[in-house]
Amino acid sequence: MIKVALTGAWRVQSPSELQGTVLLPGTLDTNGLGHDDQELSDDYGSGKPGPIGSRLTRRHTFEGTVRLSRQIRWSPQPGRRVFFEVERARRLEVRVGEHLVEPYRPQTLNTPHVFELTGLLTGDDLLRVDSDNAYQGMPHDAIVDSSTATDHTQTNWNGLLGNIGLRVEEDTFVDSVRAYPHGDALTVEADVDSRQGFHGRLRISSDALAQPLEVGADLEPGQRTLTWSDLPLDAHADRWDEYQGCLHGMAIELLPPDGSRVLSRVSTDFGIRDFAADEQGRLALNGRAFFLRGEANCAEFPQTGFPPMDVGSWIRILEAYRSYGVNVVRFHSHCPPEAAFIAADRMGMMMQPELSHWDYHHAFQEDVSYRYYRTELEQTLLFLANHPSFVMLTLGNELSADATGHQRMAQLIEDAWTIDDTRLYANSSNPHYGQLGSDDCNEVYTSESYKGHDLRCCFANMRGSTNAAHPGTVHNFQDSMQAVRKECKVPVYGFEVGQYEVLPDFREIEEFTGVTRPDNYAMIRDRVRESGLDQRTWLEWVAATGELSRICYREEVESVLRTPSMSGLSLLGLQDFPGQGTALVGMMDAHLHPKRFPFARPERFRSFFTDQLPLAVMDRYVYTSREKLSGTVKVANYGRRTLQGDLRLRLQGQGVDLERVFRQIACPVGKLTDLGAFELPLDGVEGNQRCSLSLEIDGVTNVYPVWVYRDSRSERPDGLYEARRFDLQARRVLDQGGTVYLSPDSTAQSLPRSVQAHFSTDFWSVGTFKDQNGTMGQFIQADHPIFADFPTDSHTDWQWWPMATQRAIILPERYQSIITEMDSYAYLRPMTQLLECRCGKGRLLLSSMGLQNLTEYPEARALQTSIYRYLGSKDFNPRQRIDPEVIDKLVA
Repeated sequence: MIKVALTGAWRVQSPSELQGTVLLPGTLDTNGLGHDDQELSDDYGSGKPGPIGSRLTRRHTFEGTVRLSRQIRWSPQPGRRVFFEVERARRLEVRVGEHLVEPYRPQTLNTPHVFELTGLLTGDDLLRVDSDNAYQGMPHDAIVDSSTATDHTQTNWNGLLGNIGLRVEEDTFVDSVRAYPHGDALTVEADVDSRQGFHGRLRISSDALAQPLEVGADLEPGQRTLTWSDLPLDAHADRWDEYQGCLHGMAIELLPPDGSRVLSRVSTDFGIRDFAADEQGRLALNGRAFFLRGEANCAEFPQTGFPPMDVGSWIRILEAYRSYGVNVVRFHSHCPPEAAFIAADRMGMMMQPELSHWDYHHAFQEDVSYRYYRTELEQTLLFLANHPSFVMLTLGNELSADATGHQRMAQLIEDAWTIDDTRLYANSSNPHYGQLGSDDCNEVYTSESYKGHDLRCCFANMRGSTNAAHPGTVHNFQDSMQAVRKECKVPVYGFEVGQYEVLPDFREIEEFTGVTRPDNYAMIRDRVRESGLDQRTWLEWVAATGELSRICYREEVESVLRTPSMSGLSLLGLQDFPGQGTALVGMMDAHLHPKRFPFARPERFRSFFTDQLPLAVMDRYVYTSREKLSGTVKVANYGRRTLQGDLRLRLQGQGVDLERVFRQIACPVGKLTDLGAFELPLDGVEGNQRCSLSLEIDGVTNVYPVWVYRDSRSERPDGLYEARRFDLQARRVLDQGGTVYLSPDSTAQSLPRSVQAHFSTDFWSVGTFKDQNGTMGQFIQADHPIFADFPTDSHTDWQWWPMATQRAIILPERYQSIITEMDSYAYLRPMTQLLECRCGKGRLLLSSMGLQNLTEYPEARALQTSIYRYLGSKDFNPRQRIDPEVIDKLVA
């Protein structure tokens, strides 16, 4: 085999406005060709045309057909066959001179494009390639909505990527080889093409086989697939596994009858692994149940507008994911280049590609859709067959369909299994948003819910346990899984779990030096400045939202770890998504760099996003010193070794060091082991403090925050007037220079200019889900003397849950607050939950938390006590002044 590179300068012949020279591999965007990106933004409800606020802006854009051409002054030796190949492209038509060349194999967006030019090259020929990213004759809308082509991430680029060139073969040649492991045996398939027919020998050799195979080969003219089943593997051949990229080589050679020389040779790497469901309905790798820790890659590559085509870049990408604990990467409605799978093979990372398909109304119902995706499915499976990292595939993202569409889905799954039974398949990721459950054809089920039974902790309308239930560490999805298991026995894992947004760090704007421009980031930055927020305050807010986001992600992960019938969860996400309203949900920015804050350090996320973790199961995080800290201990072990020895549970704080030891424990692989109950008396805990509850076994640790408060009765200081309304008496006290604690009930009626706050940050983006209130958690002035008896960080944590889920007052301007309710960048309203001021001749503390109605919670009682102490002290000396008329408009 000989290869002739055709990289470098190509001419653009049409359309006329794009004429020029381009460097390939590359796109029109990377070559600076195209139109202005003029999609108009609704600017978050203003309705005014302007810069694109919902996604990045392409510096150049084009949709349609572009003709690329290059003169080829080269001809092959007689009797050789010549193929033109492009590793990745859109829909192509190829001509040599005026001769239209038929594709050698069906074209898809996931696989290389190959055209046979045998007999067409004269030594001086014009090669013309028409590249169409309007997808004539293909399911255009489903493609451009998918991550394969959406401008919200990858961009609908037009060009030729990766390897571009000619491949020269003998008259008879091996086109490809596929290796399928099954236990201790191997099935090998070889695609052989012969124009004249072939009589000779074929040899298969591999370090993984017990012995090489050499057989006679008598082939009629044409293309055929040869299959050898049940080839014994060497007993010592290494298995490919999670984080262990053990690979083997294989070569197939065509020889003349006397075996004297090699006429054609193809070699490949492959891995030996079994990926299936175990008897309990969990995902299992090589027979061992593992914990799927997934991340959704939505093709966010803002520098180039397309995925990298080289292995080194993909190793860096996958290493970034792995540093946060990821072991499976889901490719949301796209399939990355082969380089990604080569990298994953070497690293022991698992991959779940999808078809280029996002049709959430009528998937596969149109014949053009069914025909194209059937081809894409088959070609993808054949092309990626040798990659052990490729473990699962779904037919697309959030697909919905009628009965015809579902029948076709079932047929496609059957076709996939017939082609390659070493992977698992499903008809969609999150089909019908979980409303209809799982079809019988599915071998796995990944969704947000199952017929109304939740499989994650938060949803677009802020529904879910994170914001609805007083927090502890007991929540799990066992009730949901019981409902699932009545009908569905396949492995189940959570879909797009998390989506807790973090405010943007505008220092990232300088990183966008490629084909996309962050106008949406700049718009937010300018609005932040106009709102009166300085850079220091804004960065503190970013840090606070990031800490809260990570806290919420941890609850999602441990809820699944506490559910032994679930196989894991796939996040959305660790990387910012710069489209769909600017959904900055990540620990990493859009360029896959960890954000510049402590909350984003990979080791902090990996501390809970892991395969082995001891778990303390407690009703709540908050206690009084009159109570006992009690719960149960469980150990999730989805690693490769049994965890054994003493498990030490230890509560530590100021003057506190309590321990409970579970002696000589063994926690087997693939199970959630229940070690039993624990109880620690808290009567020795002095004052109000945050303690740490740690668990350690066999070198594996986990640490929880636990808040312990004195259970003393709140004593209102003398001379304090506490009011629910800004009534005449409150005004009179202020006029006389007195102190007023204004604590209305936290209702829309009592606080007419307020919004309902939530514990978590907002979901995905307000630009996409406009019905949510947009609150982003509390920014707390932690060093304020009001918190002298109520230890707190500057961000919301679990001890704030009863107060954080109350209302927040929208202020007429940005006053200094003790507790600021941070707002989404879509609105940037000045909001507060607690502020102090001079009002009239007196002093006022205004709370929107309604603490008087939260007395069932020790944390609320403790906060009230701390507030009373502060109001009765000389520390209560507010500096800012707010007129009584302003307060009157805020409180009914």
